[in-house]
Amino acid sequence: MKPFIVIAEDEAAVSELLRYNLEAEGYEAAIAHDGEEAMLLINERVPDLILLDWMLPKVSGIEICRRVRARQTTANLPIIMLTARTEETDRIRGLQTGADDYVSKPFSNNELMARVQAVLRRIRPALVEDIITVGDIMIDRATHSISRAGTDIHLGPTEFRLLEFLAQHPDRVYSREQLLDGVWGSDVYVELRTVDVHIGRLRRALMINGRDNPIRTVRQAGYSLRKN
Repeated sequence: MKPFIVIAEDEAAVSELLRYNLEAEGYEAAIAHDGEEAMLLINERVPDLILLDWMLPKVSGIEICRRVRARQTTANLPIIMLTARTEETDRIRGLQTGADDYVSKPFSNNELMARVQAVLRRIRPALVEDIITVGDIMIDRATHSISRAGTDIHLGPTEFRLLEFLAQHPDRVYSREQLLDGVWGSDVYVELRTVDVHIGRLRRALMINGRDNPIRTVRQAGYSLRKN
């Protein structure tokens, strides 16, 4: 599953170039041209990282940063601030408001891509590593293979994406709606019960050699992947 990045930038040429470069690096990207549009995008689908321009129309980047940090669902969302401001006090203010990194305009594409990867690796390592390990389950993104306690497991493409999504935040409970958006995408209509069907298939595939069920059902809440 590709990491999803929101680009909140009002300069069309800059935002389109950022999207092009991010997609070339294997990310999924969406553009917001003002602060209100950025908040709508974030509310519709929580991204894995925000590239946030300081001087956005309608709602400033600093205010968006405050709002994101104030909400439980987005409090730990990685944010890289983009700005033409170069004064030390401005950089400090951006970082104190909650930005994880600060890039001054004009910036090189190579530097920005390196910073994006560094922030994701530090805050959400499962998004950028080829190997994800949760308990005795190992997911190899490069070879699209799964093993549990050394035994190979064969999954269909949907079950693979579902396990990969759950493994990004072990023990976190995801609702069916969140799993639909994260695995199938918000632009595809799929019934909620479809999630239960694929969870059932994934469970059966993972319960080998008497191993415990690694997927927890939380009544009226959703599903999570156990760490241990």
